[in-house]
Amino acid sequence: MTRTGVGTGRGAATGTETEAWRRVAPEARRFLRGRGNALARLAAWSLLESAHTFLGGYGVARALDDGFLAGRTTAGLAWLAAAAVGAVLGGIALRGVFAGLADLVEPLRDGLVRRAVRQALDRAVGDPARAADTGAVSRLTQQTEMARDSFAGLVLTVRSFVFTTVGALAGMAALAPVLLLVVVPPLLLGVAAFLATLRPMAAVQRRCLDTDEVLADRLGELGAGLRDIAACGGAAAAGGRVEPLIADQERLARRLAGWAALRTLALGTAGRLPVVALLVAAPWLLARGVTAGTLAGGLTYLVHALLPALDSLMAALGAAGTRLLVVLERFCAPLPPVRAARVDPGRAPAATARPAGRATPPAAPPTAAAAELRGVTFAYGPGAAPVLDGLDLVVRPGEHLAVVGPSGIGKSTLTALLAGMLVPDAGTVLVAGAPARPTASGGRGPDPRRTLLPQQAYVFTGTVRENLTHLCDLPGQDDPRSEDARLRHAVDVLGLEGLVERLGGLDAEVRPGVLSRGESQQLALAAAYLSPAPLLLLDEATCHLDPQTEERAERALAARPGTLLVVAHRVTSAARADRVLVLDGTRAVCGTHAELPALSALYRDLVGEWDGTADG
Repeated sequence: MTRTGVGTGRGAATGTETEAWRRVAPEARRFLRGRGNALARLAAWSLLESAHTFLGGYGVARALDDGFLAGRTTAGLAWLAAAAVGAVLGGIALRGVFAGLADLVEPLRDGLVRRAVRQALDRAVGDPARAADTGAVSRLTQQTEMARDSFAGLVLTVRSFVFTTVGALAGMAALAPVLLLVVVPPLLLGVAAFLATLRPMAAVQRRCLDTDEVLADRLGELGAGLRDIAACGGAAAAGGRVEPLIADQERLARRLAGWAALRTLALGTAGRLPVVALLVAAPWLLARGVTAGTLAGGLTYLVHALLPALDSLMAALGAAGTRLLVVLERFCAPLPPVRAARVDPGRAPAATARPAGRATPPAAPPTAAAAELRGVTFAYGPGAAPVLDGLDLVVRPGEHLAVVGPSGIGKSTLTALLAGMLVPDAGTVLVAGAPARPTASGGRGPDPRRTLLPQQAYVFTGTVRENLTHLCDLPGQDDPRSEDARLRHAVDVLGLEGLVERLGGLDAEVRPGVLSRGESQQLALAAAYLSPAPLLLLDEATCHLDPQTEERAERALAARPGTLLVVAHRVTSAARADRVLVLDGTRAVCGTHAELPALSALYRDLVGEWDGTADG
């Protein structure tokens, strides 16, 4: 089986470790500069830990030389008591260290979560037709927690090593400076061997995460089409797209284990060689006046302080450090450029995206249609059959248009294209004479040209007034009486008096959980009525209302200034419209309710089916 590389799916994580550090370093400096107080508190507690380290070895040396070996037991016990006090100080310091550590770690995690969400939203808004960024799930969950844990472990161990080393080396220098000549060279040799393994380990760790993200994306694509895969007998082909990535993961895990073995060897060199060197050099040191207590103190510094701290540091740098660098590189990577929409050479090209920004939509020509589709084709995926194929449609200003067709035929897709949520594979979508998506980012605020109401009504915790006005700034809002008059007019026209009274009035709090789906739709319809958008798109936004309430709402929305497009699910809804668009998967037919039974067999069948149901 040919192994498939993952280079094309790795996003921005393709540089060397030097490039990764250059990308991460500025962000890291900004993060740390903003947390000087937390770092100062951490350093203060760590200095207390250095005192514990110093007293540990020095107390043992003095207890032997000035106490037990000199025949003064009381003095020896006093020095050991001083070392014990140092241990108590170390415990107090460690408690303070963990409290200070939280002030660094939790803000990092919160910031990474916000950045992961922002990156995913920017990618989705920048290219809505693109497959879902399922790699974002890995970044938001696994990689965010990985960064949090790695950063916490790294800060804890680096801080411990630095201040423990200061205390241990200061203690050796106070006892006998010649001890440093014996201990430091083998220590530096082991550290150098360990550092040589960091770069290749980071490269392998990066490739592991690259493959993990690509595998998550691939599985997300397959998961969305499992039914079609099974129906078409494509299990073998689908498995062939995943198996090479799993094999890559296995191979990279073996390579990572190999580098971990080399790191363990370097760790042993740095952690054990200084002790061996001190024992071998003991006769030479004793011949030059170094006392037995000084040797015991030096061994105490090595075995109980310096070497454990070094072991922890190397383990943290080799595992947490490389993981942290690789993960943070992903969060600091720039967003990929927006893909151009796929264009069928035989059809008109799709509208060209503009640079990102919050530009005001261009003014429409005086004779522009309310909405227009020119040769629009759209499919959910490169190999999928088009949901809309070469659709041409002109919706006139002030028109009431109903869209009908079987479930899954493309009605919601049509409204999403007009709302600018999707980009056509071919053709052009215009709203008020301008592209439905006027900027590359899709706009970062509400588009004043249209309002879309989906089947699931959006109602939030807030007052009734806030739920009715969140789609617009009401004219005359500086005058509460004028605003109340507009709101009460909308409530009266849509027949919401009983609902608003039951909720407690315009300034009463709305709790979405206690509203029925029909009541939620009524509030959303009132918000749409008050919206200044000249084009209203209702995607089965009245499906939970009874026929009478639905009729009242649709007539009110059709009577307001502007254009109304309704995805209808009752024959009465289609009959009220000026025109009806019938989607049947192969061709679209548009006409009046009276004309269509003779023009479309599907519409004739739908009318018969609707007439045979209890509620129309």
